[in-house]
Amino acid sequence: MSTVGVIMGSDSDYIIMDEGVKVLQQFEVSYKIKLTSTDNNILERTVEWLEEFENFGGKVIIAGNAKDLHFAGKIAGLTTVPVIAVPIRHNGSEDIDSLFNIVQQGSPVAAVGINGARNAALLAVAVLGINDEGLRVALKDFRHKMTSEVMEKDKILQEKSIK
Repeated sequence: MSTVGVIMGSDSDYIIMDEGVKVLQQFEVSYKIKLTSTDNNILERTVEWLEEFENFGGKVIIAGNAKDLHFAGKIAGLTTVPVIAVPIRHNGSEDIDSLFNIVQQGSPVAAVGINGARNAALLAVAVLGINDEGLRVALKDFRHKMTSEVMEKDKILQEKSIK
């Protein structure tokens, strides 16, 4: 089974959540994608999937659902695996409201920025890195590379500046 579960409530959420999947692929972290709901008619299947995920070594869940602001909290209430919530921008919704609702969940969830599936995946890699030195080193190298890229871009911009 996969170590990271990427769970969402609608196929329209995939556009955002795929940014996290790309990060998991970059770090060669195994993952399983699940489209599901916490509504009563599908809840039993969701619970079964979560139990299977835990039983086969799942370590972290990244959850996002633009239409259900309590989705990640509901998922967290059904599992002992850490859940990272991704507030997803939804047409007509106030972005701050979606973020605020996530951080006020009854079940504890970690929250990243709005549409922050990429950062959620980086956080999942950091969590997995607690027990995986290879991932820890890869994440450290990734951060150094990002820093170098920013410094190089700044150098280019500085050279273009009016003196």
